[in-house]
Amino acid sequence: MEFTRCTIDGLVIIDPKVFGDARGYFFESYNRSHFEQAGLDMTFVQDNQSFSGKGILRGLHFQSPPNAQGKLLRVVQGSIYDVAVDIRKDSATYGKYEAVVLSGDNKRMFYIPPGFAHGFYTLEPDTLVQYKCTDVYAPQSEGGLMWNDPDLGIGWPLDGEPLLSEKDGLYKPFREFQSPF
Repeated sequence: MEFTRCTIDGLVIIDPKVFGDARGYFFESYNRSHFEQAGLDMTFVQDNQSFSGKGILRGLHFQSPPNAQGKLLRVVQGSIYDVAVDIRKDSATYGKYEAVVLSGDNKRMFYIPPGFAHGFYTLEPDTLVQYKCTDVYAPQSEGGLMWNDPDLGIGWPLDGEPLLSEKDGLYKPFREFQSPF
């Protein structure tokens, strides 16, 4: 596995070694010792899976302490534009975001530690996303940011108006946000 640190501290892109031949391919999607050697020492306690059509936007979500979650995302099928927004109020990159395209073809993974809001936009139909979490879902700790907030300036590669959940359409602007991190 190749671990690439992003410009925002804590975010890491992981490219697995893929072994392919006429039969197909094989790769390790997670190996704890490789992650520890790369300085990523966390325990995952929950796996999630999401299936979406093209043009779906999920996010921007986070969980507050004491239930803050780190996430390791990958796409099994299809592709997403994946976004992490730094909401650590003492961070030099507070309010900045990093984005990466994850796909079933590139097999790239994205590690997002606690202290970030996360969201993604599906670029293809029938997109299957899997992610590991460092804490379980806790509804009392969930929060979010407005996905299209002009102060965040996220360059979503939209193909028309995205389809959102009702909840995702109700989050407040970043300037009104009080970070719990």
